[in-house]
Amino acid sequence: MQEKSPIFQQIKDYLVGEIASGRWKEGELVPSEQALVRQFGVSRMTVNRAVRELTAEQVLVRRQGSGTYVAPQKYQGTLVEIRNIADEIRARGKQHTSRVLALDEKSADDTLAAEFDLEPGATLFHSLIVHFENETPVQLEDRWVNPVCAPAYLEQDFSRITPNEHLMASAPLQGATYTIEAQPAPEEEARLLAIGAGAPCLVLHRRTTSAGRVASVATMWHPGHLARFTGSV
Repeated sequence: MQEKSPIFQQIKDYLVGEIASGRWKEGELVPSEQALVRQFGVSRMTVNRAVRELTAEQVLVRRQGSGTYVAPQKYQGTLVEIRNIADEIRARGKQHTSRVLALDEKSADDTLAAEFDLEPGATLFHSLIVHFENETPVQLEDRWVNPVCAPAYLEQDFSRITPNEHLMASAPLQGATYTIEAQPAPEEEARLLAIGAGAPCLVLHRRTTSAGRVASVATMWHPGHLARFTGSV
């Protein structure tokens, strides 16, 4: 059973949730710290910590003498954009389909716990999905998700929507770190991607954060002869 979040984190989650729901849009004024003190029945110091952290994470922006506002979205043009693979495939005039191989709850081993800044044994959600462009497999997505950030993750039909679509709605993105490297395909990954074992792949490993937590860690395998990453800075 997971422990209840500290009150400052609950306030952060509330603020991020209101932004994600569309109640507060980019550039709009959010409730004052004093209003949040009354709403949550906590000290000004606790509310200030929540607002200060969200400001540091560029979810909110403070304007001297004016108040606190919803910050502009950060990820509009990054080196590797956080994009929905289904949209990318459709933009090429092709059909996107997916096959869900796993969707379950598991305990974090030491490596995953360290990636999520959690204790070993903490509950994580896991999905393993092959994405197809027309009938050709173009990506194997192996994703782990923090249940606090996306509590309804296991209830989704990922043959109809992608994990990216669900997570962008339930856990608005504040930051991401990633690596891209060339690797030979292990036997199982090669089988799922319909390529030969040892065939070159581009592997994207991405860790995203939301509301001060690690929301998702994903490893995405792409057949080398089909993959290309583009971006701008």
